[in-house]
Amino acid sequence: MSNERRIWFNGKLRESKDCMVHVASHALHYGSSVFEGIRAYETPDGTMIFRGMDHLERLKYSAAVYRIPVPYSVEELHQACCETVRDSGLASAYIRPLVARGNCGLGVMPKDMSVVDVSIIVSPWGAYLGEEGLRNGIKACITSWQRLAPNTMPPGVKAGGNYLSSQLIGMEARDRGFEEGIGLGSDGLLSEGAGENIFIVQKGRLLTPPASSSILSGLTRETVIILASELGISTQESTISREQLYAADEVFMTGTAAEVTPVRQVDHMTIGNGGCGPVTQVLQDEFFGLFDGRTRDKWSWLEPVR
Repeated sequence: MSNERRIWFNGKLRESKDCMVHVASHALHYGSSVFEGIRAYETPDGTMIFRGMDHLERLKYSAAVYRIPVPYSVEELHQACCETVRDSGLASAYIRPLVARGNCGLGVMPKDMSVVDVSIIVSPWGAYLGEEGLRNGIKACITSWQRLAPNTMPPGVKAGGNYLSSQLIGMEARDRGFEEGIGLGSDGLLSEGAGENIFIVQKGRLLTPPASSSILSGLTRETVIILASELGISTQESTISREQLYAADEVFMTGTAAEVTPVRQVDHMTIGNGGCGPVTQVLQDEFFGLFDGRTRDKWSWLEPVR
């Protein structure tokens, strides 16, 4: 991800070098930021932002949980995203809106709750877990780091500080030679990947951990559940044990960055056919079909950049 292009920062587009925050910014010291990852895709009808309004609604929700005031409406932020994508000249792009507490004084409790910086970065970004992984699957492992326990920090909020957990999970996986890590919850049951939701395919149906399993209920996750329903594939949200991963017919991960990525191995145990399974392939085709015209967008998920 590159941030060389102009950035929308506190109300207007600025050169990257001019988008500065103070070293005493609260978010740097205490992780008090919320953010979103949004993709814009090149389609036959031009560049489209995928579910941008839904992402920005979640951004406002995340900020509200941490009582971070957002000085712009969802509509204003959406217009700013469109403006920044247009300015970038990119047909396909990754969009990163960020709301962070600024230089409001040291101390865990902000001295001035109103000091906030808002930015939108737009950058090219390909397959998060690699093009090969997107086609043929990745190797993942269960790590020793667990996901956030209930009533410690809200895992359903996309906050900067939450991703310290994700970094530990991801770094341990890479140290052990895997492409991605999977975290269990404090109850020892499946939660999510370092930055992805997880599905298993069992006898033609989908199983995925519920919101109560310390997951971020992803919008790509929701999209896949809806697309699966359209295809007559049922989804059950239920707790999943570690060994159910090993016995699954297929496993795949979802996320704005990961899109729909098959998992071919978990803990060196081959899953299904050892590649992209048939159900995963169908769902992957339906998902990417939204952007090349094969899948009709009945839900108005595609928002034109005008």
